[in-house]
Parts: sequence; C-alpha cells; structure tokens
Amino acid sequence: MAEFKYDIVQEIGVLSERSGWTKELNLISWNGREPKFDIRDWSPNRSKMGKGVTLTLDEVAALRELIADIK
Repeated sequence: MAEFKYDIVQEIGVLSERSGWTKELNLISWNGREPKFDIRDWSPNRSKMGKGVTLTLDEVAALRELIADIK
C-alpha cells in the first residue's frame, strides 16, 4: 500500500460517535495538496482512520443545497 501524509488544517466538528470512534468533518491536506473537506471515522487517538469521502468547496456547496431541499 502506498504511503501517504495528511495534515488536519481545521477541525470542524464531530458528526457522531460509536465505540470510541468519531465520525468527523475536517479540512485536511493530503500529501501536501490543497486542503479538502473530509468526512471519515477516526479512532480515539487518531492512530487509525476509516474510509472516508473528500469534497471540494464547490462539492460542499452543492451538498448543502441538496440537503436543504430534503423534505
């Protein structure tokens, strides 16, 4: 598996918690690239992470509009 680096630029918030793991929304720079919004599960001490999804600012804006339209 390829090695990668990440830097949590901004901790935005915790969406949920289960068995000590937290699902978080953060702004993360992956491998020194432009930071993106990231939703993923993290172990209590952040030594492990689950699969997640990264979103650009435009994608977050589109998601916000979609969520606002939910009835």
